[in-house]
Amino acid sequence: MKTTDLIVHSAIVGLLAVGMSSNALAAKKGMEKCAGIVKAGMNDCGTAKHSCAGQGTVTGASDEWVYVAKGSCDKIVGGMIFVKK
Repeated sequence: MKTTDLIVHSAIVGLLAVGMSSNALAAKKGMEKCAGIVKAGMNDCGTAKHSCAGQGTVTGASDEWVYVAKGSCDKIVGGMIFVKK
């Protein structure tokens, strides 16, 4: 493997690691995943249909979620605690 290839591959792996760790950090204490209330393009994470935040195409989809303060999801019309299937 060429040195430049190794550098490029290392940079890509590093960026992926940072992205994954930042998503894990977003799940802060006192927050919960609330599905069914997300506007199109405003979701916080990927689903089986796409791999990134902000790529949801349907408003109110049951598999799209956002972080909200713990205990508030049940108070939002249409909101349901997201449980990964």
